[in-house]
Amino acid sequence: MHPKPRRSIDQLRPIWALAAQYPRQWFLAFLFLLLAAASTLSVPLAFRGLIDQGLSGLAEPFGLLVLIAIALGIFTALRFYFMSWLGERVVADLRRAVYAHVLVQPPRYFETLQTGEVLSRLTADTTLIQTLIGTSVSMALRSGVLLSGGITMMLITSPFLASLMVVLLLAVVLPVLALGRRVRSISKDSQDRVADTSALAGEVLNAISTVQAYGREPFELSRYVQTVERAFEVSLRRIRSRSMLTLVAIVLAFLVIVFVLWLGAREVAAGSMSAGELAQFVLYATLTAGSIAALAEGWGDLQRAIGATERLVDLMGPAGGFVGRMSAKGLLEDHFNAEGTQAEPVRIAFDAISFAYPSRPNDWALRDLTLNVEAGETIALVGPSGAGKSTVFQLILGFFQAQSGAIRINGRPIEQWDLPRLRGLIGVVSQDPVVFSDDAMGNIRYGRLNASDDEVRAAAQAAHADQFIGDLPQGYASFLGERGVRLSGGQRQRIAIARAILRNPPLLLLDEATSALDTVSERLVQSALERLLPGRTALVIAHRLSTVRRASRIVVMDAGRLVAVGSHEELMRESVLYQALARQQFFDH
Repeated sequence: MHPKPRRSIDQLRPIWALAAQYPRQWFLAFLFLLLAAASTLSVPLAFRGLIDQGLSGLAEPFGLLVLIAIALGIFTALRFYFMSWLGERVVADLRRAVYAHVLVQPPRYFETLQTGEVLSRLTADTTLIQTLIGTSVSMALRSGVLLSGGITMMLITSPFLASLMVVLLLAVVLPVLALGRRVRSISKDSQDRVADTSALAGEVLNAISTVQAYGREPFELSRYVQTVERAFEVSLRRIRSRSMLTLVAIVLAFLVIVFVLWLGAREVAAGSMSAGELAQFVLYATLTAGSIAALAEGWGDLQRAIGATERLVDLMGPAGGFVGRMSAKGLLEDHFNAEGTQAEPVRIAFDAISFAYPSRPNDWALRDLTLNVEAGETIALVGPSGAGKSTVFQLILGFFQAQSGAIRINGRPIEQWDLPRLRGLIGVVSQDPVVFSDDAMGNIRYGRLNASDDEVRAAAQAAHADQFIGDLPQGYASFLGERGVRLSGGQRQRIAIARAILRNPPLLLLDEATSALDTVSERLVQSALERLLPGRTALVIAHRLSTVRRASRIVVMDAGRLVAVGSHEELMRESVLYQALARQQFFDH
């Protein structure tokens, strides 16, 4: 069920809040806008003098027109500069706010949100808002000033004709407003379709090797073309509606002007109005009609911007699911100023934890899990697929909140932790490590951003990554490609391990950190981990015998429950499930 739509002014409130942070620029923009409008409104007065004086005294009117032209050019340029500055500044602030909000969302937020959709909103939607503030608002304000000034001067020139014209022009506004609402609805739909194309393209390009391996290039091209065509069809509807909006506004406005001017020509013929006054009235009427047309155009831009703002507000809506304290505010502050220093040992206590993922509320991933991990212990988690091993990591990292029970880190409930500080204590190496579009130095330094080059190299040496990095064309300055496509799986794993070593965390979460390595590399990395683990708490999802033998204790899990705890020898004697796992997993490697 969708919430009731809010009024247009309410939809744009977040944008106005950002824009209001720059009062000095707004003041200057308004000042030069008023001066430029005053210069424009002076032009008909100069023409009236030129016509009424005839062939005598031409120097003064022409000189006045030159001065007006110079002033108009200067004031218009300054108005354009400050309004464009405001448009670009507000959009930059908006993009930062949206991106900061997205970065701190929990995993459930991304279950139904595609990366391409977010990128579309950060680019296409914010560009519409930039057009609104930098161009449309400027033109609308200018047109509003010219409209009010033009009507005022027409009233001074001929009260009867001006009053008649104002009444008729008011009748033009009603169909313009009605068409504007339709443009707003179609514009939002159009932006949704554009986001669909970005989302589909992003998904396919991120999986391009799989697409090509299955020979699905024609299929994916067909899907993309269909999505693009749907976006094109909706865009055509928007263009038709906006064209009709402009057509109706201009035709009705000029019909009113022609009718009123016909009446004015009759007054000149009757001698009740001079030719100069009629020319002045004509110019003011033209400025008024042009202002109405510009306002109609700006109204269309406003409706498109409202549609874009609705989508951005939806993107920034609360997702829920946070465990600890987390917000976008202050995200750029240094939450990790203690990185690289040895923190106090970490103790973890699971007290009767039961948890089900939000997308599967009736499928319990953990059931009544109780486990105490002492500081400095290495705990190996073993069990069949779906046993809940990875879920334990998700809860420790604060990605989800258990439905019942409590998790305590160093005796403090996880809900009371500031999540960035909690995660600053943790080093993670996953089975499918992430390598960013950066060089080798930058990828390892991601573990601790203030690390020196020597510290990065030392971490790489400890992870036995230094040799293959040195063999790359530019060594540590070598670009590793998007998602590390230039590296093998084992090399990516060692980059991730070097990143964790550099972080120097008191708590390690290792999802079978050596799973992608060959036997020789595994031995090297195991020796590095043996130097890293002492003095730290570690939880290891284990699939190899060498890993479980090094653990202080082995925790056997099945269907979300803890079914056995002990050493390898104890469990081989006492746990049937562990014996089966050992035969299937450990001894097959």
